[in-house]
Amino acid sequence: MTTGNAEETAFNLTDLTNLYKIKYGKRSANAYNSANVLLGRIKKSFNFTGKQMDFPMELSFQGGVGAGSLPEANVAEVENITFTAKSVYGITKYQREAIKAAMSDEGAFFRATAEPVRKTVEAWNRWASIILHGDGTGELGVIDSVSGGNPYVLTITDGSWIAANWSKRDFVNIETGNTDLFEITNVDKAAKEITVQRKSGDSQVPVATDEVFMQGSENNVPQGLRGVTLAVAGTLYGPTVEDPYISQQIDAAQAGITPDLLNEIVLNVEEESGKTPNLILTPYVQFRKILNQLEDQKRYNLPPRAKNLQGQIMFSGVEFMSTQGPIPIFPDRFVRDDLTYALNDDFIEAFHRPDFGWFDDDGTVFLREAGVDQYEARYGGYKEAFIIPSFHGVLTGLT
Repeated sequence: MTTGNAEETAFNLTDLTNLYKIKYGKRSANAYNSANVLLGRIKKSFNFTGKQMDFPMELSFQGGVGAGSLPEANVAEVENITFTAKSVYGITKYQREAIKAAMSDEGAFFRATAEPVRKTVEAWNRWASIILHGDGTGELGVIDSVSGGNPYVLTITDGSWIAANWSKRDFVNIETGNTDLFEITNVDKAAKEITVQRKSGDSQVPVATDEVFMQGSENNVPQGLRGVTLAVAGTLYGPTVEDPYISQQIDAAQAGITPDLLNEIVLNVEEESGKTPNLILTPYVQFRKILNQLEDQKRYNLPPRAKNLQGQIMFSGVEFMSTQGPIPIFPDRFVRDDLTYALNDDFIEAFHRPDFGWFDDDGTVFLREAGVDQYEARYGGYKEAFIIPSFHGVLTGLT
């Protein structure tokens, strides 16, 4: 306090701010969604050993039938299914000092060792969902036009745009065969635009028709739903794509989704495979149209396949009444806007090599990096998705 005629100064928050602590509120919820119905429902095994997976698949009946005299017999057509495991990773790095500074609740909002672990698993689950719904190439989308110059604003084509495929801070490669890194710095979902910043030292310039891939993933990812259900030629896991080893595909020719189209695709799958789909997956834009058309919007709770998650996670949707009973319909943000799937998830399985998850072969998840004062943790492993096309159907060309 000053003396004389000088103005007195009271004990105040501004001048003595360093004496005060800050009271922090509850951490904000994530501004994104990593949930995926299909990823939670498919079969998963963790005993994929050996250099590749091989097993037979019968594509015709055995023997011969006739009347009036003994018929000739023939052998069944048996094809060999074969595939190898693909490497799928998530990774996080953090400084040792950051860990020590957040060893208690007094020091930070979270424990430093727990927070990166949780966020990395969330990121990996999103990546696994992108792959599962993809075409088997790792492609995120195709560039329609480019503006600016490092940063570049990329407009993605309507036919390849899936909003859930794009997130700020992802690193991507642009154009087939190119490994230059670009960081996504902004996503404009309404305009179907992403802004990318090229990494210093690289030289790739994006142009229209270039494909965008998650870093290092081009043709290195497991097979996906679009790759199987949209295939009309070539091979899948070895056998040639042809009847009966092909999905049921109906082109809606820019029509809107209707109960009649849903009936048609469901019955086509049932007629050709003998199995009724047990799950209908739509993008949100098509799900809204279905809600507006179906008069009987019953709620349907679908548990995950894993027993340890049952009772903890439930997916809610509406029912579509088929000849064999109700089929749940669920929106999925990883489904492209012009598609809707009629699936039987009993015939989709993710084969993992043993010990899939956090890399802890050295006895710890946190691996010290040589030459720097920080740690690295890796999540994932080696897997392939086996999707038998015969038991699934897809509506394409929906407006």
